[in-house]
Amino acid sequence: MRIEVDKDRCIGSGNCVEMAPRYFDQRDSDGVVEVLEQEVSLDDESSVREAADICPVAAILFGADARTSV
Repeated sequence: MRIEVDKDRCIGSGNCVEMAPRYFDQRDSDGVVEVLEQEVSLDDESSVREAADICPVAAILFGADARTSV
């Protein structure tokens, strides 16, 4: 599965970093999400899906919702 984020939508809440720190970080300058790994392993799918689900502005697309290129 693949991750994509809408950085224009991100408000820097950090929920994704707490849920899946292997895949998400935040820019020091403004707190906007950075994707560390775009391809998600099967073992980590549930934590990344939960990170996408708890994003307050739905800035994270995961799996079938993500486009093939970021």
